Amino acid sequence: MARIFENSLWQARTRYQLLATVIGERSAIRLQPYIYVSICVLMPSAVNIIMFSHGLGVGWLSPTLTKIQNADSPLDFSVNIDEISWLGSMLGLGSLFGNLTIAMLMERAGRKACLYLIAGPNAVIWILIYSASNVYFLYAARFLCGFTGGAAYVVVPIFTSEMADSSIRGALTSMMMLSVDLGILAGYILSTYLAYHLVPFLAIILPVAYFMANLMLPETAPYLLKRSQLGAAENSFRYYRNQRAAICEEKSKADFEELRTAVLNQQLKNSAPLSYKDLLTKPALKGLAASAVLTLGYQFSGVFSFINYMSDIFKASGSVVDVNTGTIIIGIVQIVGVYTSTIFVDIVGRRLLMLISTFGVGIGCVAFGCFTFFAERYDLSEYNWAPLVLMICICYVANIGLIGIFFLVLVELFPAKIRSLATSVSVVFLSIVLFGALKLFPLMLHHWGISIAMWFSAASAFLTFLYFWLFLQETKGKSMIED
Repeated sequence: MARIFENSLWQARTRYQLLATVIGERSAIRLQPYIYVSICVLMPSAVNIIMFSHGLGVGWLSPTLTKIQNADSPLDFSVNIDEISWLGSMLGLGSLFGNLTIAMLMERAGRKACLYLIAGPNAVIWILIYSASNVYFLYAARFLCGFTGGAAYVVVPIFTSEMADSSIRGALTSMMMLSVDLGILAGYILSTYLAYHLVPFLAIILPVAYFMANLMLPETAPYLLKRSQLGAAENSFRYYRNQRAAICEEKSKADFEELRTAVLNQQLKNSAPLSYKDLLTKPALKGLAASAVLTLGYQFSGVFSFINYMSDIFKASGSVVDVNTGTIIIGIVQIVGVYTSTIFVDIVGRRLLMLISTFGVGIGCVAFGCFTFFAERYDLSEYNWAPLVLMICICYVANIGLIGIFFLVLVELFPAKIRSLATSVSVVFLSIVLFGALKLFPLMLHHWGISIAMWFSAASAFLTFLYFWLFLQETKGKSMIED
C-alpha cells in the first residue's frame, strides 16, 4: 500500500503532469491545492480528450454495423460482408498516414503543434458520418478515425514521457488507453441507444474542446532544450513539476539544471546526425525486434479486432445475451482492466503485466474456441452465458497489459537518440498490421468460423508470451533522456 502512495498521481511535484493529461487549464496555478485536486478529478482530459474521441469513433462501428445491416437501416444504402471488412480495415490505413505525417513533423514542429494538428481530422469524421449518402463517406470517416489515432499514438506517449516524472510516467501513459477505452464504451452506448444522426452532433464537441484545452499547455522541457530555448524550457519544467512558488525556487533550479545537463550530454553523445547505422546498433535492433513482436502479438492475438467486431462475435458464439448489451459490458470491463494497469504498472513493472496479459489472452481464446466448437456439435444451451464470461476474462487481461501499456512499453524500448524515429517506424508497422488484421478478421469469422479464429488468436498470444518471457527487458524507471 505504501508503494502505491509513493507513486501517487496526487504528489505535489506531479500534480501538473496530471494536469496535462487531465485538464490543461493554466489558470489552475492560482487555485488552492484542494480546489485544484477537485478540478483534476472532475474535469475531462486535455491531451487525452482526443484519445477519448478516437475511442468513440472506434466503438461507434460495432453497434452501427448491426443497425445498417437491418431492413430499417437509418441510411439509404446497404453494406455487404466485403464492405464491412473494408470499413474495419480503413482504420489501419488511416493510422498509417497519421503515423507518417506526425513522424515527419514531430521533431521539426514540436510535440505541441502535432497535438493541435489532430483536432481538424477528428472533427471531419463526424461531419462525414452525419452526411453519409454512400459507403464511401463511411470509408473516409473510418480513414480519418485511423489518422487521428495513428497520429496520437505517436505524439501523445512521447509528449507524456517527456513531461512526466519517472515515478508516475507509467500511470500517466496508461491513462491514454484508459481514455480510449472510455471512448469505446461511450461509442458502444451512444450508437446502441441514440439515433444514428444524433451521435455526430454530440461527438463533434470533443475535438473543439480538445483544441481549446491544449492552447493552455506549454511545450515539453526536453524538446525546448534541444532547440536551445532555455527560458521557455525552464518555465515548462517548473509548470509540469508544480514548482512555481518562490519557496521552490532553489530546488526548481537544481532539478532543471540536472535535466539540462542530461539533455546536453545526450546531445553531445549523439552529436552526429541520425543515420540508418543508428538503427543497426545492438540496443536499437533489440528494441525493434521487441516492438515487432509486441505489435504482431497485439494485433494477431485478436484483442483489437474483438473490440471492433464485438457484436458479430457474440452473434456467432450463440450467446443469449443481447449483442449490444454484451458489447457495452465488455466496454466497462476494458476500462476496469486499463485502470488496473495504471495502478500497478509503476509498482510491479511492465514485463510482469505483459506476461500475465499475453498468457491470459491465450488461455481465454482457447477456451472460447473450444466452447463454440462443442456448441456446434452438442447441446450446450444451459451454458450459453459462457461466451460473455470468457470474453470478459479475455478483455480484462488484454487491457492490463497488451492494450493498457502497449504504447508505454513501445516508447521505452528504444535508445534516446532514435526514440522518435523508431517509435514512428514501429507505429507505421502497427498500422500496416492493424489494416491486415481488421480486414481479415471478419472474413475469418465468415469463412472459417469463430472457433478457428479464436484458436488462431490464442496461438499468436502464446507465441508472444514465449518471446516476452525469454527476451523482454524491464523498462520501469528508465530515463527518457539518457540511455
